[in-house]
Amino acid sequence: MVDNSGSAGTVEGDGKDIACISCDRQVSLHQSMGGGKAADVLLWKQRHVSFGIVVVATVFWLLIEHSGMPLLTISSDVLLVLVVLLFLRANFAALRHKPIQTLPQLVLSEEFVDSVAASFRGKINNALLMAHDITLGNDFKRFFRVVICLWLLSVLGSYLSFFTFAYIGTIISITVPALYNKYNKHVDRYFGMIFQEFRKHYKVMDESVFSRLPGSFSKDKDQ
Repeated sequence: MVDNSGSAGTVEGDGKDIACISCDRQVSLHQSMGGGKAADVLLWKQRHVSFGIVVVATVFWLLIEHSGMPLLTISSDVLLVLVVLLFLRANFAALRHKPIQTLPQLVLSEEFVDSVAASFRGKINNALLMAHDITLGNDFKRFFRVVICLWLLSVLGSYLSFFTFAYIGTIISITVPALYNKYNKHVDRYFGMIFQEFRKHYKVMDESVFSRLPGSFSKDKDQ
């Protein structure tokens, strides 16, 4: 039975008592995602916006994958239709002497651009540092993980196009956080059990294979 008073992710004895990850969480999922409008959309607190993203992504994917038209042609046609509709709407309102409902002004703030640039900078630097360690042969474990990830991406790429892959990623990003926020206790419990089983198998492989290969001396570096 799960002990809600225990610490998150701990295992006692032979691993039968697995604490729920969400039981000791200090902040909500909404706060951990930044607590802004993006978090509201991903958690479906603004249902019309979230549903609109799903609909637009689905329509756009269907147009690209099943129409046989190039991406540039589809994008230009969609923008052309929008521009014509907005132009006709404005002139129709002017003829009827009705006030025009202006669209919200979308402006990227300097703080937002700086935060995004800093985030990308950190990720790029981490990737370059990882590549540096791999090329020097100092970390076999990291090399193994990178090879597995690239191989999986290669396999997925042979079955899915880039736009299908991007569409699946969009649908997952807009649905999984909301589902997890609703069923987090059950998900954390079963994920903890799977994680412990995976850690046992990884420990066996680490002791029997990885520790005997060059670069095992960098184990302390990762920890």
